[in-house]
Amino acid sequence: MNDVHVEVEGRTLKISNLQKVLYPRTGTTKGEVLNYYAQVSGVLLPHVRDRCVTRIRWPHGVADKSFFEKNIPAGTPGWVRTAEVPTTGSRAGTNTSDTLVFPIVDDLATLTWLVNLAALELHVHQWTVTRAGKVRKPNRLVVDLDPGEPAGLHECCQVALMVREKLDERGLEVRPVTSGSKGLHLYATMPGKLDSDGTTALAKEVAEELQGEHAQLVTATMTKARRGGKVFLDWSQNAGSKTTVSPYSLRGRETPTVATPLTWSEVEAGAEDPLALEQFRFEEVLERVADLGDLFS
Repeated sequence: MNDVHVEVEGRTLKISNLQKVLYPRTGTTKGEVLNYYAQVSGVLLPHVRDRCVTRIRWPHGVADKSFFEKNIPAGTPGWVRTAEVPTTGSRAGTNTSDTLVFPIVDDLATLTWLVNLAALELHVHQWTVTRAGKVRKPNRLVVDLDPGEPAGLHECCQVALMVREKLDERGLEVRPVTSGSKGLHLYATMPGKLDSDGTTALAKEVAEELQGEHAQLVTATMTKARRGGKVFLDWSQNAGSKTTVSPYSLRGRETPTVATPLTWSEVEAGAEDPLALEQFRFEEVLERVADLGDLFS
């Protein structure tokens, strides 16, 4: 089984199959994935702290099947912090199928435990929870820029500048992050006054304004058939039940790309030159963090 036991922040963890290849195209092993998450934990953990984490797991690598996991799995260590959150329409305070028990990733030990389960992607809500498990109002708004071919990252950068202007007009500071897939994510810090419905309505309002002003390039419509050559502004990820991949999370693509915080100068360059910006792989992200720190903070 090639199992080893490691000490992480005073916790003893059994780590299995370090040599298992999780990204066949690049030969990236589970050990390398664990090493990436350990090295990036200092900048990743602030973005998942106090948030319920939904995982996408690839037990046999990205060339095989994956599955979403919200509830904590069987065998979860007792020291892992959890939050019991009612789902839509559930009976608050009851432990029924309408209630989900999420892990909260506040430390490196919990992060390592999850990654050992081949949880390559970590997805979180825009709201946080208290130590008692009470759901707070969202403290951020997100817009997912998803390009429809032949549009790509170049067009996403152009549209990102438009979204920034719209949110700036509303007094919101915006930070750009590559999705690690095809497009970009834009985050705006929220003062915690709007609930999830209100945050969703605000994001939709911005998306529909830009669709009206730039119909040849922007769509706020979810219908995939209408996205060709346009950038879809997905406002729906602000809904209370929706999640977005965390900054610094790996993605389960052919190569180990990462949702990577950017500078606005990088986005501006990408809007000018189609070759100026690409999705970053984990080796590049570690170099960026060493040189630049957390651009999201």
